[in-house]
Amino acid sequence: MDCQGKKPLKYGMVGGGPGGFIADIHRKAAALDGETELVAGAFSSKPEKSAEMGRLLCLDPARVYGSYEEMAQKESEMPDDKRLDFVSIVTPNYLHFPAAKEFIIKGFNIVCDKPMVTSIEEAEELRILVKKHNVLFAVTYNYTGYPMAKQAKELVKKGTLGKVIKVIIEYSGNYVLERTGIDSLNKDFWRLDPSKAGPFSVLGDLGSHAENISNYITGLEIESIFADLTSFVPGCKLENDANILMHYKNGARGIMFLSQVLAGEENNLNIRVYGTKASLSWYQNNPTVLSVRLLDKPEQIYKKSNGYLEPLADYSTRLPSGHPEAFIEAFANIYRNFAATLRAKKNNEKAGPFNSDYPTIEDGYSSMRFIERALKSYKTSSWVDI
Repeated sequence: MDCQGKKPLKYGMVGGGPGGFIADIHRKAAALDGETELVAGAFSSKPEKSAEMGRLLCLDPARVYGSYEEMAQKESEMPDDKRLDFVSIVTPNYLHFPAAKEFIIKGFNIVCDKPMVTSIEEAEELRILVKKHNVLFAVTYNYTGYPMAKQAKELVKKGTLGKVIKVIIEYSGNYVLERTGIDSLNKDFWRLDPSKAGPFSVLGDLGSHAENISNYITGLEIESIFADLTSFVPGCKLENDANILMHYKNGARGIMFLSQVLAGEENNLNIRVYGTKASLSWYQNNPTVLSVRLLDKPEQIYKKSNGYLEPLADYSTRLPSGHPEAFIEAFANIYRNFAATLRAKKNNEKAGPFNSDYPTIEDGYSSMRFIERALKSYKTSSWVDI
């Protein structure tokens, strides 16, 4: 590859104005490997805030826009040497679909925060558009970027656990409970506002992650679900607690529970997978450790940055053993793999053996299908097929 091919990929961002938490994580993760460079953005629906963010990021004012529509039009007219290689979308949920659609139609590749959209119809339309315009599309289900999540995936795949018969996924927090009063919540917390979050809250915010990582690690397809949804905040129109029973196509059974209102919980994502030979457990709050318990042998503890890891997990590890790495690095693994795949596509080359290991449009669609079915199950008080 010549030096031209090694230049950072140029990207633009939609959303992520001053004070935006997740957008800042995206920018740091995308920059970690030097593979990308942020050169443009429509950071807010308020032009003055977008301009302010552009100044904070030291961007060319000519490439800082007051709307994503203006950005898509102007950036599509750029010459090849300045044209964006991809666009990162980090807005509230309701803008994911229109922004992604606008840029896909103009031929831009997309990295989109989760959940991908707010309805199954939007998800299906994006699938069609991605294929029609031959663009790459990643969804930042960042927990699949952890080395130990990848180690778990590879152990299940090679049969270490035997046949999987039970899966338990928890994702809980207390960030809604910390706020008081529906008026305060609606003003400061858009994830409980149906006009911005869509027809769901905890299902999209936490459930999409839980569905994605359970599918990623186990490789199993969910066949049917029964969902019980609750709001513990008086006056709130969206659910903030969910309990879901799952049947998998291989005959396994699963339990998923999600909550934004559990006192003392701090982003507690964990998964336990039980097979006929062994089980494993992984906790996001202790992400560098994976526990495997066998029927006839002592418990095995896997840690990142060690020579016994599967190649995929080893490839995704950045620091030597004893040096913690976590949330941003997991995010960065998605951006790195996406960028490597995109660079290979641009140069008509074959991407590396692990570069396709990032969540795609199909993963975004799968999560949206799961959410849509969970809502239907709750409304009908019945099991529904996925």
